[in-house]
Amino acid sequence: MNTSAHLTDTLGPPTPVLSVSPVVLPAPGRAVDLEVRVSAPVTGNDLPVILLSHGQGHSNHLSSLNGYAPLVDFWAAHGFVVIQPTHLSSTTLTLDPATPGAPMFWRSRAEDMQLVLDRLDAIEDAVPQLRGRLDHSRVAVAGHSMGGHTASLLLGARLTDPEDGTEADLADPRIKAGVLLAAPGRGGDALVEAMAENFPFLLTPDFSGMTTPTLVVAGDNDASAHLTVRGPDWHADPYVLSPGPKTLLTLFGAEHGLGGISGYDVAETTDENPERVAAVQRLTWAYLRAELHPGDSAWKAACDELTAGPDPLGRVESKEAAEQATD
Repeated sequence: MNTSAHLTDTLGPPTPVLSVSPVVLPAPGRAVDLEVRVSAPVTGNDLPVILLSHGQGHSNHLSSLNGYAPLVDFWAAHGFVVIQPTHLSSTTLTLDPATPGAPMFWRSRAEDMQLVLDRLDAIEDAVPQLRGRLDHSRVAVAGHSMGGHTASLLLGARLTDPEDGTEADLADPRIKAGVLLAAPGRGGDALVEAMAENFPFLLTPDFSGMTTPTLVVAGDNDASAHLTVRGPDWHADPYVLSPGPKTLLTLFGAEHGLGGISGYDVAETTDENPERVAAVQRLTWAYLRAELHPGDSAWKAACDELTAGPDPLGRVESKEAAEQATD
């Protein structure tokens, strides 16, 4: 990836990172208390917060507070506090398959994030090095794959609860921006039969109310044939089917792992590419910085860097709030 002096200047040198886990948040009524990891730069104040929702995958520990180190380390080293829950869907918990909400716990996953926001003061108390350093007014959510589904609900997407037929609205106004990484797209006949049968909550997503500013990241080689019959375009649906302001980052040649964002040297990554991971790190950081600090120039610099040179790693397109979603 070509170096942009402007973006490098904005990034600055990485700051040492403090990471504490597990921080346990009591959660009456949940199958187990909520455990989170908190990662933050050792210096700085008024630090914005990113809530990061893990995906599933085949590995035992990436689907927990121990995953996604390439993103967490980068974001925290450059000024964000990153909070990672272990959702009830995590393979590390080995819950009884009969637990209500199993196996994906789609509603509980979003409620986990709301609990974190409710308990930010308690998290600061549990990590004394953070006390008084968080900016509770600047909060973003990010999620990969199933975590992208979770993040989309918090950003305003809705679905029909297959248990009772009601519309689930889990949007949280405390969240000011989002990043969806290889997230699920529309349901209905876009799903493969097994997904429709086993995970009926995926059948009815409605992105028309997802109005929070969001960066959708999709790989143009992410066919996800186990999920959808639509091919790679399916992962762009949260951009196409939602109103602006939205931005779509399409990464050329990227598959579901987006180069390896879920962990360092992860065997399940099918498109291992450190340069692509670096692009995701920098672009997601720049997008959230610009959304949470209006007027910041990091996003423009990151986009210029992405498309510089004869072999760009991807492309960026955007739509403003006045533009309507495509049916």
